Amino acid sequence: MRFLCVYKPGQAERNAGPSPEMQAAMGGLISDMAKAGVLLATEGCLPSAQGVRVRVESGDFSVSDGPFATQDVVGGLCMLQVKSKAEAVEWCKRFLTIVGVGQSDIYQLHEHGAAA
Repeated sequence: MRFLCVYKPGQAERNAGPSPEMQAAMGGLISDMAKAGVLLATEGCLPSAQGVRVRVESGDFSVSDGPFATQDVVGGLCMLQVKSKAEAVEWCKRFLTIVGVGQSDIYQLHEHGAAA
């Protein structure tokens, strides 16, 4: 089962990158995930001031530059290949322990070729 884990910091955005201590802890977690064979991809997002939002309604597009409201900010993402939703939750808990604040929304992904 594949899951997309989306991290939302839940506080004002950080303009500077993570501390060296947080980078080391995150590197350890990423290494553990790779060794366990569950990590498909992981990325951190730049501040939303560098982002853009594209919307469509009734065929009309609108484009808005960031920054975005705190509740709309995505701090990063991770794609996991695990045996269960519970396993994805446990990996996200380890991640949240490192960052200390925020939430991870976990979405199960469609499997290619699987019946709906």
